[in-house]
Parts: sequence; C-alpha cells; structure tokens
Amino acid sequence: MAAREIHHVGVAVTNLDEAIGTYGELLGGEVEHRATVDEQGVEAASLRVGAGRVELLRALGDDTPVGRFLARRGPGMHHIAYRVDDLRGELERLAAAGVELIDPEPRTGLFGLQVAFVYPDAVHGVLTELVTDG
Repeated sequence: MAAREIHHVGVAVTNLDEAIGTYGELLGGEVEHRATVDEQGVEAASLRVGAGRVELLRALGDDTPVGRFLARRGPGMHHIAYRVDDLRGELERLAAAGVELIDPEPRTGLFGLQVAFVYPDAVHGVLTELVTDG
C-alpha cells in the first residue's frame, strides 16, 4: 500500500466529553473537528495531539458499528487510518491481491474525508481505514 502517513488512530469511548477532557489534560490534545453523523451512528471528535491526530468515537446506539465494538471489547483502540493519495486505486490494488474490503468503493466519512475500511483479518487483526481528502 502506498500510505503516506498514519492519518489518525480511532478510539471508541463511552463518554465523548470526558475523553476529550482526558486527551486535552494528559496529552495536550486540541479539538480540531466535532460532529454527529447519524447515518454512521457516531458522534466523533478529531483531536490534534502533537503532529498526530486521535479520533474519539462515541456510539449513538448499541446497534451501530462502534456500539457493537464497545459491547464486545469495551473502550479502546478501534482502528488505524492511513492517508493515501489515490483511494480508488488502492482499493483496486488491494481487491486484486485478494484482500477482503469492507468498503469496495470510497465513501464520505467523518469531516468530509473520503474513506474505505479493510477487514481486520487482512491486516493482522487491526481494523484499517484508508483516507484521502474529500
């Protein structure tokens, strides 16, 4: 994969305001964006932490991807996102290599990014998101 960098680490949380406070107080995180996306069942905040970024995710309900994650595993790391230059091209390359994709086509994700997810089994148990600017 031609990843340019790690774009962000996604963290599932039960209380978004509390998590924002923790990341701010302990690590100097500053909120970059905050939004509720009903169709994805999530309220999210993107925090800049040094040169990096952490995306905090609160489920809007139990029957959402983040809600099911929290029920199975509790709060913690949900995914790692990698910035790529050509999202569609990377998806085609991965599919041709037999990688199982959650999103075979790019879709609009949080904060206007174009995103696609790869099944964790393809990346040694880590849910992987590919992102590019929308």
